[in-house]
Amino acid sequence: MEKRYNLLTAIAMVVGTVIGSGVFFKAEVVLGRTGGNMMTGILAWLIMGLVMIICTYTFGIVAGNYEGADGLVGFTRASCGKTYAYYVGWFMATVYYPSLVSVLCWLPARYLGVLIGGEEWGNPTSAPVMVLSVFFLVSTYAMNALAPRLAGKFQISTAIIKLIPLGLMAVVGTIVGLGNGQISYNFTNVVDPSITPTVGLFAGVVALSFAYEGWICATSIGSELKDAKRNLPRALVIGAIIVVAVYVAYYIGLAGAQDSAIMMENGEAGAKLAFQSIFGELGGVLIFVFVVISCWGTCNGLTMSVSRGMYDLAVDSESKRLAKFRSVDPATGMPANSTVVGLLVSGLWLVYFYGANLAPTPWFGPFCFDSSELPIITLYILYIPIFIKLMSIRQLGGFKRYVMPVLAILCSFFMCFATIYTYGIKVFFYFIVFAVVMLLGALIKGREKL
Repeated sequence: MEKRYNLLTAIAMVVGTVIGSGVFFKAEVVLGRTGGNMMTGILAWLIMGLVMIICTYTFGIVAGNYEGADGLVGFTRASCGKTYAYYVGWFMATVYYPSLVSVLCWLPARYLGVLIGGEEWGNPTSAPVMVLSVFFLVSTYAMNALAPRLAGKFQISTAIIKLIPLGLMAVVGTIVGLGNGQISYNFTNVVDPSITPTVGLFAGVVALSFAYEGWICATSIGSELKDAKRNLPRALVIGAIIVVAVYVAYYIGLAGAQDSAIMMENGEAGAKLAFQSIFGELGGVLIFVFVVISCWGTCNGLTMSVSRGMYDLAVDSESKRLAKFRSVDPATGMPANSTVVGLLVSGLWLVYFYGANLAPTPWFGPFCFDSSELPIITLYILYIPIFIKLMSIRQLGGFKRYVMPVLAILCSFFMCFATIYTYGIKVFFYFIVFAVVMLLGALIKGREKL
């Protein structure tokens, strides 16, 4: 493909795909899981950021050594073969992308409900909020299926918009907090000392996997990037460092804007209170509108991927059972069948997300898990064979051949350990669900040659 992108474009793609709704959603979650311990919370942001930097750089090495391969499935195919790539692609199309889309269509509905206010709209599990979640889900898929150019322009616009509230809170919140002593107070007072730093740290890291996810999408432009062997690793690392800096600055800004106890008590509504305390009633509301738009933009970005999930599997497979997903609508240029399946699967995950995480009484018993976190952790497990394969490339120097892949593997094991430490037996029940989904993928694949 044409070498059309430079280093700056690649860096912007990393930053744009990672920064989105997770930073707004998980900042309050980290406060809660660490008991309001600001130092532990910042350490969690930094550790998860380091994991991202190591893994992004290692994937940059992978990308530079498999000419013509793009994205996670492409790298998996080039390094580990088509069969393993099929299962990775199946996981992405049926679990990873749609489960995240289900959360991301609820988030703008939740934050819009916070803006509207009132008992019903302010309740994250209320019927109006869930109906609005369905609206965001269906309308986003409709936009991608019927007007893909509009969806692309919407994605570019929201990528710019999402930086406005983050930048304002990071700068103004920190300045105000240093002046009035709010930052000092939050850093020296732990809201819930019963939560030990170790428990809070691991729980915070697992929560932040959601906020730091999305960087793997930036590897899809490898074949279109000028001097990709050099520029893709640089773009991934520089972009990751920018993301970490923005996230930590925003988290500190929140500490300067509002008391941690109030933030923890109000959950997602805490962010609105923080913006209003700094920018006033009207200013806080206006800026919070950007938060809603940012969350919708992130939902749109993941929808763009899941709409193409089954199509990507089909075009890379000779399986007759997947042949129907190779069709492309001549009017829109979109894979219609793949988009419909993506919508249906995302809808099922939205039902699961409500029943497992929002409903007053959980619907699925021991099979209830946080679908915004555990599928992401699974991805780190799927990375490991790719990292191992990288160590067999003899032309690489010792640093790229051994040091970085080993560090990346250790990061993957660390994420697994942190998840087990945080969730315990729930991880076992999640992997039962994962195994069933993979078995379904095997049945659909059949014995057809891939």
